[in-house]
Amino acid sequence: MPGAIRDDPARIRAGRGRAGPGRGAREPTPRPGLATGIGVVAALAVTAFLYVTTENLPIGLITLISTELRTSESAVGLLVTGYGATVALASVPLTHLARRVPRRTLLICLLTVLVLAGLVSAAAANYWVLLAARVATALTQAVFWPIVAPTAANLFPPRMRGRVVSVVLGGASLAAVLGVPAGTWLGQQAGWRSAFMALSALGVLALVTVVALLPRARAGEGHAATGTAPDVRRYRIVLATTALAITGVFTAYTYTVVFLTRVSGFTPREVVSVLLVQGVAGVIGMACAGAAVDRWPRAAMIVPVALLTVALLGLFALGADPAAAVVLVALSGFALSGVPASMQSRLLHVAPRGTEAASAWNGVAFNVGIAGGALIGGVLLPLAGVRATPLAGGLFTAAALLVVLSEPIVAAGDRPAVSPDRAPAVRASRRRGLGSPD
Repeated sequence: MPGAIRDDPARIRAGRGRAGPGRGAREPTPRPGLATGIGVVAALAVTAFLYVTTENLPIGLITLISTELRTSESAVGLLVTGYGATVALASVPLTHLARRVPRRTLLICLLTVLVLAGLVSAAAANYWVLLAARVATALTQAVFWPIVAPTAANLFPPRMRGRVVSVVLGGASLAAVLGVPAGTWLGQQAGWRSAFMALSALGVLALVTVVALLPRARAGEGHAATGTAPDVRRYRIVLATTALAITGVFTAYTYTVVFLTRVSGFTPREVVSVLLVQGVAGVIGMACAGAAVDRWPRAAMIVPVALLTVALLGLFALGADPAAAVVLVALSGFALSGVPASMQSRLLHVAPRGTEAASAWNGVAFNVGIAGGALIGGVLLPLAGVRATPLAGGLFTAAALLVVLSEPIVAAGDRPAVSPDRAPAVRASRRRGLGSPD
């Protein structure tokens, strides 16, 4: 990522002597070097991958876990619902409590708990121990999502904000389309506990990288601390679109393995291959989203939601045909990978106050979608059969599409009202006259 270089000392000295909105404000912390920035962003992307994989891993291991722990498939599905509900409920209050903690210290603590909770999950003797470990992980995830995008964006120039966020959240997208399939395969080969152990091992690598490379900085500093084009209406559109789209996805996605075996007729081993195809499509989708999010932000929001609607309704209509099921599952993976990056990138533009607080509410919307979708799918499973889950999911994503299309064609969030490169000085002026936006 070119451009992630230290601020020129001469420019900083010149800025100190210039009159203007930023005069008298604290100088911004210099950005780290290119290699350091890339290393930290990679570690944050891996952490995002770990969180989302951990959250959704029971989806691929639902039969194995229910058999060994002697509980129902619906109860294992509730491990996903409970996780998402915990994140949704805890995100805003925990982010507020942690608002003054240095981000390096906070991330180290979060990663440490993530690793330890993964080991407890692997050693769980019963369902309730596994549930407790997942709640502990969910509490750390509730804080991780609001801080990760601003933390990563601050390591690079403002003009690269969308691409940096896409890389970090690409880890989350890869988790949904690669992490869960890989965890499912590992669980089938060596037992479901081995999948949780592998995630903890990967978490240690991310933890070491953060300890070694992430610079020390005060909370709330940097150009990504506030939105560049604050707009309450468009912010609400982001939240509503996220909640509806993710509810639709997880109404079907939580029970994808069950659908592919009972409706499409795949064997458990063949399901792993289908999910890997979904993963490859997700990698392609992630690359496309990263390339589009800075150039065409509105299209980057609309297209993935539209494709998800087509994929889910198509699965309901054509899922009994194995070939069609593979194509539609791949399409859903391609589309899903673009949703988090496009929504979070837009949020960094339109957040009406601090981006961390705004991201916390976006995390609430996302996890309400995960928990609600898993719950709706769990209710439909015994009542209407697994084939009803993609139909219900497609209706939710269609509603999300209507919401995002309600945004005006010429959106203020597409072109920042304030140049990102001037945003720090403007924020300094606002702090002097109006107080901190946080």
